Amino acid sequence: MKQLIIHGDPGIRNGAIIRYGESEVVCFGINRNGEYHGPDRVQLWCTVGEEAEYEDYEKRNYTPHFLEVDRVDAEDVEVVREKADLAI
Repeated sequence: MKQLIIHGDPGIRNGAIIRYGESEVVCFGINRNGEYHGPDRVQLWCTVGEEAEYEDYEKRNYTPHFLEVDRVDAEDVEVVREKADLAI
């Protein structure tokens, strides 16, 4: 599990599956930052990981401050699935 900061908005929501670099991950949670104040483009701060790690995410069986952080531009993200089946 890791924290992924996406500069820009590739159009994803919770439950999305994305590829960046050589990784294919599921977005467990997304925080949208910089909508009104802050950087010139919106930033999505995503908690991502393998599907098998979802139970640990749900039970908060991790320490958010100690997750590895990756940064990527929205143009470098390939969206496999935009959102989970039950996402609105």
